[in-house]
Formats: sequence, structure tokens, C-alpha cells
Amino acid sequence: MRCLDRVQSFVQASAQPSASAVFTRIDAATALAAAEQVDREALQGPLQGWLISLKDNLDVAGQVTTGGSRVCEGDAPAMTDAPVVARLRAAGAVLVGRTNMTEFAFSGVGINPHHGTPVNPCDAEVARIPGGSSAGAAVSVALGLVRAGIGTDTGGSVRIPAALCGLVGFKSSQSRIPTQGVLELSRSLDTVGAITRTVADNLRVDAVLSQDPLPTEPSSLKGRRFAVPQTLLLDDLSPEVAQAFARSLSRLSQAGAEVMEIPLRELNEIAVRSQPAGISPIEAYAAHHHRWAQAPERVDPRVMARMQLGANVAAHDYIRLLDARREWIQAVQAVLQGFDALLCPTVPMTAPAIAPLLASDAAFFEANRLLLRNPSVINYLDGCAFSLPCHEPGSLPIGLMLAAPHGADARLAGLALSLERLLLSAQAPGNHDRM
Repeated sequence: MRCLDRVQSFVQASAQPSASAVFTRIDAATALAAAEQVDREALQGPLQGWLISLKDNLDVAGQVTTGGSRVCEGDAPAMTDAPVVARLRAAGAVLVGRTNMTEFAFSGVGINPHHGTPVNPCDAEVARIPGGSSAGAAVSVALGLVRAGIGTDTGGSVRIPAALCGLVGFKSSQSRIPTQGVLELSRSLDTVGAITRTVADNLRVDAVLSQDPLPTEPSSLKGRRFAVPQTLLLDDLSPEVAQAFARSLSRLSQAGAEVMEIPLRELNEIAVRSQPAGISPIEAYAAHHHRWAQAPERVDPRVMARMQLGANVAAHDYIRLLDARREWIQAVQAVLQGFDALLCPTVPMTAPAIAPLLASDAAFFEANRLLLRNPSVINYLDGCAFSLPCHEPGSLPIGLMLAAPHGADARLAGLALSLERLLLSAQAPGNHDRM
């Protein structure tokens, strides 16, 4: 199928009701021109002819980067592409538009009161959240509109929507992929990553984004040692998630891997070390309070409430938080020595319905807390992690998180390829070659 035909199909499909609120901007003319060039010149870039969506917090030359917010709409257009966007273009990708997101990327739910909330395609009967903050990125892939959606992950914003939509999400060690030209949320925690249907596709995109290719061959699972932390990460699991996780561990053990339960009590220290406000609220407030100070009514009050936690935090308290995090990372790395990776559910629930979370602040913030809890641990660790689908066919998507400390990306990639193959029978069907 010609790239031009794929773009034309995308333009038609993106106008359907099922794709409502997925995009904040569709660059049809630019995408058609790029597709014509791909077909005409038959170039051989690593992502040649791939249709790819961009989260609305990535700079695109000549466009305003709004971050899903109304208060940024009057900002000056970006002068240049973000490095990751420039690398995608150079690799032959066809960039079709900007995807909807939680305002300023500050929620794991995916609700946006300005542009609407993309509906998770996993359930034809109930309108469910897509997960956030890379909500539109995940739904653009789940609907088959694009082959990859580029998102950002500060506390799980790639892995959460990947898990809830039955897709693969990868958060690499922060230093691997440049964050210049990305609308900042938390400079200590922000990462850029992709959401795709398969690990192999994700690794191809990651190689372009990072310019540091990871292994693309599966690693043997036999004799590998996996840690399953018993503190925090297994709390309050829904029955469906608990069953899927237990089933995944059983399959891994049957494949010859050693699965070991460990206490990892250090996880209980994160909340204490993060007082008085946490790194994300402090850095988000510093980055954005000037934007909404003059027009607070134009900002999602739920996002503003979380950012305002970072107001009035003294510099010495902020520096103490950063020092406490470094100490904690060293302690956890020491505990995890000798393990190839740790395993836990990506999130403890399947996708909740949208309506109750729109209606109730209490329900929203509780869902947000639970969705962010597990994946944010890996951001705090500055580690790397995949979310892989592990649900049974026909059931609501569930994610399995495979994670490791900073710099273990190459080892994790090989394990993710093998684990994906092992779990293939539990994955939702889909044709990842369409785009």
C-alpha cells in the first residue's frame, strides 16, 4: 500500500466519531506532501513511510506548542522542531498531527476539559478513559490511525495509556533521549517515548529518538532473575489485574526464569522523602505558574490544584528533595543488584469509565493516584521500563511492567522482546503492519 494511500485513509478515519478528541491538530496537507515524496523517491530511512502522531507538548517548527492548554494558545510558534521531531523527519516518518493530552501533561487519567477526552477503544459499550497524559497518542495507535504515537513520560504518561489501551509503552533512562523542545513539566523526571503495538516497533522508534539503538533480538528467559517487590506495587489490585499478573509470573517461571518476591521496603520512603510537595509539583509550578496567573479560569482546576502544591517551597527544601532522591536511587540500585529486572502490574486497575471521573473530584484524584503509583516509582528511580499487554483476548487491557535501574535499557529491551513473545497468547489481536 502506497504511503499516500495510507495518509488519505488516515485523514478519512481521523474524521470519524470514534476518533473524536484524539487530535488537537491534523496536518493533512503536510502529511500528504511527505507521503508523495516517500512514494516518489523510495527512500530507505528506518521509519520510512511510517505514520506517526506527536503529543501536543513537542515543538514543531511554525506551530504553537500548547500542551493541551488554552493559556498557551497565544504563545509564539516554535522556531525549530524539537530534536526528537527533527530525528523522526530525517528517518522518513510521516508526521500526521498533534495528539490531545492532559493539560501540561499533569495527570495519569487522560481527561482534558478544553479539547474533550479521547475514548479508549477497548470497550464498545462503556466510554472509558484512555489513560494519560499521552491520551491521544495511545488512542491514535489503538484505533490503527498511526503506527506509533510519540508521548512523554514524567510519572507514567506513556506506560499508563499503553497499559489501559492494550499497547506497548517504553520509558527509557532519562539521559538517552533529548527533552529540548518539549514543553516542560518536571525537568528532573520528564522523558520522551513511544507507544506502539509491538516491542519491535517501539525499539525502531527508540533507535531514532535516542540515536542509540538497543538490541532487537530476544534474550533467553531461562535462568534470568526477576524481582517482584511486595511493598506498595501490589496493593489494591483489582481481581482482574491480580489474576493476569499471577498468570504472567507463572508463564515466566515455566519458561525457566527465577521469579523472586522481595520486600523492597524502600518504596515506602518515597512519600516521606518527597515532602513537603514532591518534585513534579515544585518544578511544574516553577515552569508554568506565570502562564495561568493572569487567567486561572482558563486552566483545568484539577491540574492547577496539583501545581499549586509546589508554590511557596523554599529553595533549600527543593535541594533537599533532590539530594534525598539521589540517596534513595543508590539504595534501591544496591537492593536490585543481581536481578535482571523487576516486575509488577503497570497500573492496579483496568480503565475506569469516564463519566464518574468527570462528575467527582474525589473519584478523579483517587483514580489518578492509583494510576500513577506504580509507574512513577520508575521515574523517581530514573530507571527504564516497558509496559506490555498481558490480558486474555476479549478482556479489558492490562499492562505488565518490566523495569530496571538507570542504564539497563539494552538488557531490558532483549527481555521485553522475549516476554512479549511469551505473553503473546494474552495480547489483544491487532495488525501492527497497517501503518
